[in-house]
Amino acid sequence: MKIKALTKEQILLSIDRLTRFKNTEVKYLRVFREIILHNLISPNFNKHELEIMDYESIKKYAQEIFNYSVKIIAGENSSDYSLNKKLYNYEKSVYKQDKETEKLLNNQIDYLSVVQFINESSPQNLKWLKAMAENTNIKEERKRQKFKYPIELLVLVEGATEETLLPCFADICDFNFDENGIYIIPAGGKNQVVKLYYDYRETLNIPIFVLFDKDGIQNAQEIKPKLRTIDKIHIISCGEFEDALNKDLVSKALKYELENISEMNIDFAEEPGHRVKYLEEIFKNRGMHEFKKVEFSQIIRENITSKDDLTPEIEQIIEEIKSLK
Repeated sequence: MKIKALTKEQILLSIDRLTRFKNTEVKYLRVFREIILHNLISPNFNKHELEIMDYESIKKYAQEIFNYSVKIIAGENSSDYSLNKKLYNYEKSVYKQDKETEKLLNNQIDYLSVVQFINESSPQNLKWLKAMAENTNIKEERKRQKFKYPIELLVLVEGATEETLLPCFADICDFNFDENGIYIIPAGGKNQVVKLYYDYRETLNIPIFVLFDKDGIQNAQEIKPKLRTIDKIHIISCGEFEDALNKDLVSKALKYELENISEMNIDFAEEPGHRVKYLEEIFKNRGMHEFKKVEFSQIIRENITSKDDLTPEIEQIIEEIKSLK
């Protein structure tokens, strides 16, 4: 074979992509095919040929290119594949694997030599990889370094507000998401939550916690007949996630962001389901920029200081997530 070696940056990017929280078959095929397409000079394969190539051959070509590249940079290849076995076991614990995908996973990529390239500025999943190479109790190391991996629970939410604030509220409850392997995904709406749940329930072995706004009752009912026993749904009782926030916390955050807000009558808590509209009016009347949930959630996050900032429903949501863990 004639090979164009990967650079150190390309090696790290490839390993980063292989260890992210994504479907095993999809990420391995994508990374392996790209390596072959761009770095195997001879024999030369086009995209169509790679799409129909058997998984064992794809693995062997990509593995050869990768290890050749690592040897050029590191000086030699390691013959220790214990880290490969740990990754194999992890992927099987998180995702359901068929025999073809297992061929991709059961490789001899020189992960161990790559570990020396990983540093404090590397992505969390690469820090986890390095910790796996150096430590036997990876969950204790996850708790110490808060790098989230190995992932043990998926939380599906509708939007960015929940993605930003749930981990902060969990911290106040002494349950750090990264320390406990909790991965949260904002779906972009209740219909997308349903779609993602259907996709993940077919491929994941780990539990899934699903959070809907009050208007997602029908979507929740759609999911329930197919809900696995290890999964759980929570429907916010008072409206949107913003409606479940503590009124005093919201007031405090607004005073922090907007001048003289104390002169305004803040009684939005009496109208369940209307808090976002109220906030839109506040921003409009104060001559501010357009109200955006992402920016608002950042303001709220900066003002969370104690359990007094939580409502009973927020605490309940955190407890339900903890119970699945």
